[in-house]
Amino acid sequence: MLEVLTQKLTDVFRKLGGKGKLSEADIDDALRQVRMALLEADVNFRVVKEFLSKVRERALGSEVTHSLTPAQQIIKIVNEELIAILGGEPGRLASPTRPPTVALLVGLQGSGKTTTAVKLALHLKHIGQHPLLVAADTRRPAAIEQLRLLGEQNDIPVYSEDPSTSPPTICQHALEQARDRGLTWIVVDTQGRLHIDEGMMKELAEMKSVLKPSEVLLTADAMIGQDAVRVAQDFHNRVGLTGLIMTKMDGDSRGGAALSIRFVTGVPIKYLGTGEKIDALEVFHPDRLASRILGMGDVLTFIERAEKAYDQQQVKTLEEKVRSGGFDLEDLLSQMRQIHKMGSLGRLTEMIPGFSKLSSRLPDAEGEEQLRKIEAIILSMTYEERRNPAIIDGKRRSRIARGSGTTSRDVNQLLNQFREMQKLTKSLTRGRLPANLSGMFDLPSR
Repeated sequence: MLEVLTQKLTDVFRKLGGKGKLSEADIDDALRQVRMALLEADVNFRVVKEFLSKVRERALGSEVTHSLTPAQQIIKIVNEELIAILGGEPGRLASPTRPPTVALLVGLQGSGKTTTAVKLALHLKHIGQHPLLVAADTRRPAAIEQLRLLGEQNDIPVYSEDPSTSPPTICQHALEQARDRGLTWIVVDTQGRLHIDEGMMKELAEMKSVLKPSEVLLTADAMIGQDAVRVAQDFHNRVGLTGLIMTKMDGDSRGGAALSIRFVTGVPIKYLGTGEKIDALEVFHPDRLASRILGMGDVLTFIERAEKAYDQQQVKTLEEKVRSGGFDLEDLLSQMRQIHKMGSLGRLTEMIPGFSKLSSRLPDAEGEEQLRKIEAIILSMTYEERRNPAIIDGKRRSRIARGSGTTSRDVNQLLNQFREMQKLTKSLTRGRLPANLSGMFDLPSR
């Protein structure tokens, strides 16, 4: 996510860091490079102009010229101005006055509305709400079936009717059912089009009149760049948006739409869709995204994901094993599965300060394949071998390799890396950390 922009900005600031004192010419040269990086990332030119104007004004002021670390001060300024461009405040849904509160999802066909509706309903469920999904996309029968299936898989009720029923009527009936059942939120999946047209807007206006939604949320596909900004502006002018959900952020290596859309439309981004998994929806925090863009990671989101994935008793048990030196391959397999719950390997590494470069050098497919290979090898071992890998000799290695569809060399590599991990865990208990972690599980290093 945003890796191209991150890499370019990192290179600019590294050059600045090599200078002791910064002249006006140094600052202007750096900002020229930042300008090119932003434009190449498809950021709206108005946003680039406003952003650089504010950064330059502050960079030429006393907070940089009188600083002992001018390059760090410029990074601080860029970070603060990025946060301002992104909206400053984290995304929040409207506070419900009287349930059920309604969220009407709108957007073009292919923007991920149906999946996002389920993701939002699941998010509401996780924070203690009782949502109802409404299948109002009658133009695409597959969307109704998709919503029913995903709702059933995630234990979220779905209201639907025959596709011949008008969407405003479906919404009216859904509203009545939600009130009867004491549900607190209604999330409505609406029809999309390949382009904005009068029929679409008229139907949305009727649905809005029936539902009186607290939230009208546009699902904006981050991968279409500035077209997403134009679409958001058009929807806002016609139906009045209260917020944006940027979808497919995991596929957007440039970042132009995310950086432009809030500034151009004035509509806040409330959520980011960061993957295909149904729980891959993040509350939008401008400061966290700015931190990721500058290659400084996003530790808070990483911790939040870990807290969801990890059981506290498991954490305590693992800690005791690590401290006693009893960490074995069975524990490693368990930890890998927990990590997988948190998201893809590439998405996780970009959240850890100092590891953002690793995420671009370790494509998700490659990282996931490596983890699957390790899992297959461990599963091909006996219980005794997992508990005590020292007993694995040449004959056992050959059997494990055949059972896992790998080679004896792969098994050897895992065993060697596991020994390195055991050394790491021992040093951690003594408060020391090895200098190089990049060799763990054959992660590339430079």
